[in-house]
Amino acid sequence: MADDSYKHYIDGKWVAGDGPETFESVNPATGEAIATFQRGTPSDVDRAVDAADEAFEEWRNLSYIDRAEYLWDIYHELRERTDELGEIVTKECGKEISEGTADVVEAYHMVEWAAGNARHPHGDVVPSEIPSKDSYMRRQPRGVIGCITPWNFPVAIPFWHMAIALVEGNTVVWKPAEQTPWCGQIIAEMFDDAGIPDGVFNMVQGYGDAGAAIVEDDRVPTVLFTGSAEVGHEIGDKLGGEAGREVSLEMGGKNGIIITDEADLDVAVHSAVMSSFKTTGQRCVSSERLIVHTDVYDEFKERFVEMAEQVAVDDPLDENTFMGPVVDRGQVEKFHKCNDLARQEGVNVLVDRSELDVSEIPDGHEEGYWVGPFVYETEYSPDLRCIKEEVFGPHVALVEYDGDIEDAVEIHNSVPYGLSGAIVSEDYRQINYYRDHAEVGLAYANLPCIGAEVQLPFGGVKKSGKGSPSAREAIEAVTDRTAWTVNNSKDIEMAQGLSADIKTDED
Repeated sequence: MADDSYKHYIDGKWVAGDGPETFESVNPATGEAIATFQRGTPSDVDRAVDAADEAFEEWRNLSYIDRAEYLWDIYHELRERTDELGEIVTKECGKEISEGTADVVEAYHMVEWAAGNARHPHGDVVPSEIPSKDSYMRRQPRGVIGCITPWNFPVAIPFWHMAIALVEGNTVVWKPAEQTPWCGQIIAEMFDDAGIPDGVFNMVQGYGDAGAAIVEDDRVPTVLFTGSAEVGHEIGDKLGGEAGREVSLEMGGKNGIIITDEADLDVAVHSAVMSSFKTTGQRCVSSERLIVHTDVYDEFKERFVEMAEQVAVDDPLDENTFMGPVVDRGQVEKFHKCNDLARQEGVNVLVDRSELDVSEIPDGHEEGYWVGPFVYETEYSPDLRCIKEEVFGPHVALVEYDGDIEDAVEIHNSVPYGLSGAIVSEDYRQINYYRDHAEVGLAYANLPCIGAEVQLPFGGVKKSGKGSPSAREAIEAVTDRTAWTVNNSKDIEMAQGLSADIKTDED
């Protein structure tokens, strides 16, 4: 075990792991190591769950307002350190600096929402059909919440999960993504600085085996997961059949934008470029399908291709960069394999910057994980894998359609995913048809299909998810609802006309 490796945070202490292995955080723009971290084991997770379980009763007995006070300290630190932390996000996951900064802003927005919600009304008063009865609903925390978060939003998404879980009275065991452990380290330091009681917040760094240990532990009644569909479905299969256990999953997508015959093409091109290439296509809501009406197809294609050929791929710390690198070598390899599959399926390649010229790679960044846009056109076929399978990179298909909005939405819905989508049209009837029939959890009109705000639920349908591990909907996952009925009379009167008379043999 390396003495200079960063440790786990368990029961209010920085502790060494039980295993001998370490791993490195790597800057994807340069290939250089940032820091070394201890790799968590199932026994480390067991210690963390022990601590969280032990701390739960005392934590839940605090008021909402008292629990939120710890989050307010973190909120102010996130705001004060936004630029600094934004640069760290960019260095660790590779997205360009405005996105790195926005990641931190989104984090403090989520903390603000969760902590502010502590003073908002909770529960519902429900009329009883019996005048002397009061009926109402209230929520109780579930216990230890397991949080497993991704690398592409390494500060924002952890707070989607944890801020709400903690304010609602739960304790937390968190495994950050192995690609972004330095962001995880800083978040844990913030909780430590805030003086959160021992065991309430716990972090175990590591890989999938540590995450699996959280899922396998039946003392963890709820798991909040954001990440790949493959892993999310494994978690869902495991927990879906266990009574008393819940899961909220936000996973991948094969997101589409419909550009109708009534589209404003300035809006359409701008929205498509943002949706396809921001974060180098590494958002679960990135668009990999552009479904374009034949009347505007040629002009849209010409303009979109021109932008894809020119979009700035460069040092993500440079404010003039639009696309940074992908996160690691595995993503580079997957991107090339998906591009090869599209070629094998006979598509017409329009832009191929997948192998960037040496002159396009910034000086001193030759060892980074660099790719550029890959754009192609194809006739629609339900058998094409390239327009059904998620790539998670700047890989974009143009699909021409000739017909009504119903035809476009049919193509849009013909994938196993249903996370995010958009329609670009000046015809409100087309927009309303899309609104009513698109199979998505996040929908946009005349906008990119990225950019959700924290107060909105964030989740999908079909293979894209179950539940929304953010905002109000996350409260559903981390609390149990109890329907209370209180009798204010000395007499007992029942609903539905049920007799409350007790009869004996003497009657």
